[in-house]
Amino acid sequence: MAEAGGQEFPTILGPDANFKGELSFEKGMRLMGRFEGKLNTPGRLHVAREAKMAADVEAGAIIVEGEVSGNLSANDRIELKQTARYEGDLRASKLVVDEGAVFNGHVSVGPDGQAKRPQSGPQPHQQQGPQPRPNPQQPQAAK
Repeated sequence: MAEAGGQEFPTILGPDANFKGELSFEKGMRLMGRFEGKLNTPGRLHVAREAKMAADVEAGAIIVEGEVSGNLSANDRIELKQTARYEGDLRASKLVVDEGAVFNGHVSVGPDGQAKRPQSGPQPHQQQGPQPRPNPQQPQAAK
């Protein structure tokens, strides 16, 4: 496996960086500063503990240790580490949430996490027709 700071994350936005807009890259990026906007990559995104991000993200994999708000979508996995503070909706094939992470939003996880399921016809566990009503004439059991 590549070393954490080298080839795996060749793009770095340092702690004094403040970026607003749309950003795309091919491999991996470590965010240590602030980012606002949209981010798109087939690679990995690592949001460091001191980072703050308000963005919609589409990536291969996402690791969150800092503060993030926005929608996250990963083809592979999303990891919310112990120090993560995340608000938004996420989609991923796999989700790992460490004890202590804070998450507020909706989740779609699994092999079909990236694809919307078709809603054709009744679902197998739905009941059809009217539900029977209790008969008020029958005596109630004593409690």
